[in-house]
Amino acid sequence: MKLARVTGTVVCSIKDPSLRGMKLLVIQPLTDEMQLDGDPLVAVDTAKAGPGDLVWWILSREACLAMPDPFSPIDAAITGIVDAVTVEDPGIKNKDEIFCKG
Repeated sequence: MKLARVTGTVVCSIKDPSLRGMKLLVIQPLTDEMQLDGDPLVAVDTAKAGPGDLVWWILSREACLAMPDPFSPIDAAITGIVDAVTVEDPGIKNKDEIFCKG
């Protein structure tokens, strides 16, 4: 799961039938330190989030599984609204350095 800030909404007059009644939101991905992390993207809202909310979201096949129809044509889904973030142990900062050598 990843953190993001909801920055806007998307309005579609026609969309896939599996997305009827689902809200589409623009999210800005964030790092663990709450810094911008890449370009904004559109995610299906399964958590009733709104503009300005800090949310967690998922990608790919996992995003589809968060939908009522697990075969929905989506790439990203908001799966929760974050109330607070507390980091007690920064852990491994660059996992690729350790696990993806060679």
